[in-house]
Amino acid sequence: MLLSHIDERRRGKFHYTFEWTIGDKDAAHDDNFLYSLPYGGGKAYRILQSYGSRFSHKGLEEFSIDFDMPNRTPVHAARAGVVARVEESNTKGCWRDGCGRYANYIVVLHDDGTTGEYYHLAMDGALVEVGDDVGQQQIIGLSGNTGHTTMPHLHFGVYRATDGGNTQSIPVRFLSTEGIIDRPRRGARYQALRR
Repeated sequence: MLLSHIDERRRGKFHYTFEWTIGDKDAAHDDNFLYSLPYGGGKAYRILQSYGSRFSHKGLEEFSIDFDMPNRTPVHAARAGVVARVEESNTKGCWRDGCGRYANYIVVLHDDGTTGEYYHLAMDGALVEVGDDVGQQQIIGLSGNTGHTTMPHLHFGVYRATDGGNTQSIPVRFLSTEGIIDRPRRGARYQALRR
C-alpha cells in the first residue's frame, strides 16, 4: 500500500493506492497433493506449453501449462476450493501488448491458500459464480480464445501470492490414467481419470 499527499500545502489530504491478489503469501502447499487434469475423464489434450517453456512460460508463469482445447470444451476443477474471481464478459483474443486484459478466467482458492487459475475461457464460459464451493473434477467453465492468445486453449496454473499484487506459479503433480505426472511434457497427451 502506498500513501501519499494529494497536495503538500494542504494537511490531512492524502491519496492512497494498493495492489492485492487472492491467496496467501505464506501458503504451505502440499507438494504430495495430486491434482486432476483440468478436463473430463477419458479425455486427453495435447500440451502446447509446459513448465519452463521458452515461448511465454517464464518468470511468474514458469510452472503453468497450456492445453490445446477447442472452443467451449468443458473445463474441470483440478482441485477443490472456493471460487474467488470470475471474468466472462470478454470476446477478444490477440497477441499485442495489453491483450491480457481481454482474458476470461476463473480463480479457485484452495484450502492451503494457493489458487488454481483457469484462463482464456469463452465469453459467458463460467459455469460457477464467486463464492461457490467446487469439488475436484467438477465442471466449472468452457475453454475459449480470449486475452493474450493466438489460438483456443486452456492456460492452467497453481499460484502463490507474492508482493506487489502478483502471483508466482508453483509446480504441481497430476494423476492420470498413466499414473502420476511429476513434470508435464510439451507435446504430450495425458488422459484424465474418470470419476
